[in-house]
Amino acid sequence: MTRLNPEFLSQLRSRFGDRLSTSPALLEQHGRGESHHAAGLPDAVVFIKSTEEAAEIVRLCARHRVPVIPYGAGTSLEGHLSAVHGGISLDFSRMNEILRVSPEDLDCTVQAGVTREQLNGWLRDLGLFFPIDPGANASIGGMAATRASGTNAVRYCTMRDNVLSLTVVLPNGEIIRTGSRARKSSSGYDLTRLFVGSEGTLGIITEVTLRLQGIPEHTAAALCSFTDVGQAVDTAIAVVQLGIPVARMELMDRGLIAAVNAYSHLSLKLQNTLAFEFHGSPAAVEEQVRLVASIVRDNGGNDFEWATSQEERSRLWKARHSAFYAVVSQRHGARGWSSDVCVPVSELAGCIRHTRELLKTCTIPAAILGHVGDGNYHVVFAVDPSQADELETVAAINKKMVQKALSVGGTCTGEHGIGTGKIAYMRQEHGQAVDLMRIIKLAMDPHGIMNPGKILPDDALLPVASGKARSGER
Repeated sequence: MTRLNPEFLSQLRSRFGDRLSTSPALLEQHGRGESHHAAGLPDAVVFIKSTEEAAEIVRLCARHRVPVIPYGAGTSLEGHLSAVHGGISLDFSRMNEILRVSPEDLDCTVQAGVTREQLNGWLRDLGLFFPIDPGANASIGGMAATRASGTNAVRYCTMRDNVLSLTVVLPNGEIIRTGSRARKSSSGYDLTRLFVGSEGTLGIITEVTLRLQGIPEHTAAALCSFTDVGQAVDTAIAVVQLGIPVARMELMDRGLIAAVNAYSHLSLKLQNTLAFEFHGSPAAVEEQVRLVASIVRDNGGNDFEWATSQEERSRLWKARHSAFYAVVSQRHGARGWSSDVCVPVSELAGCIRHTRELLKTCTIPAAILGHVGDGNYHVVFAVDPSQADELETVAAINKKMVQKALSVGGTCTGEHGIGTGKIAYMRQEHGQAVDLMRIIKLAMDPHGIMNPGKILPDDALLPVASGKARSGER
């Protein structure tokens, strides 16, 4: 049963009708992402269709001190969707229009609920694509909110670099636009990058203007294997240091290869594997391939498998994109716990070796994978959420991974974000800068209604959700 004040709920229902739901199944779906984090159920879900509707709901929630949690595709991994204080989950799945595409300027504007695959399907006939690929078919708004990156980041960077401007609903219901379509500007504070990565804690992103790329003239992909994971990492470091412009360079350890073979019915060689993709003219791709092949040989790699057709490339990348679910599928009823750190590339080999040592005594199914071209790697665990000892074991490994990353100048998360899962490391990574983040949060969201309980440590000390609309007070 909803905890919202009946009068408040009646106001919402009279405005949104059957687009407001308090169905237990729907609340459960909207209270968790893809990972192990316990669900925090909202009190109601509202399916919105426009920026104006989002602003209307936020104004009402601000008046009654009700939390607002934006929901895109539900693919987040660090508890971003959990309604830790209840409230309204704003579902963006019906805000899925591609509003404008300018092939001449290589940019477009989309509503926040547009998914990555939907956008690229629409752009294909124009000879364009959006390169940020976190693997999951995430919503563009969610990708901006978590500052996502993914497999193409080594060449095309992250959402931070590919978002030109945003339409945002502020915590008081005001609508702003954070920038222009110009490729550079020296005008005012960079509000776009303030909201990119803010995880819905400062405002709600409703529209996104993105940089686009032309579909490469020629594309080739390859897998190569190594007996030792250190050889694969050394290869990746050498490729980066020589400035070879590979589009993707992904590490999959032996355990992951075994999992994806079983899950995706593949027959990849059971060795530590690097997957590459090359973009450019035929001559440029041939040169990249030649240089990388030489580096692979020098580091003991073998068994190159090349693919140039779309079907062959899709088969090769299927292993990488199914990695999370492949590991989780090894145990019936398991949930995924995906740890995520990023370090300077020169420190990558040492950090992965450190992680492998941590995993030697771990009996929980786990695998290492990563976007090793930019120093970002993950360990995916298949955990039983009902087993407290398992969660404690993985939490201890995760903590040691993060502390190692921070000790060499890295970050506690390269792309998954903070959510509720990495709050404990914010002070260790950012020091007194966390206090400035808190000042910004309080100035913009004095009542703490924007996705409370995320990013900031001790967030419960903020004046979050006084509960007037939930307790019946006015």
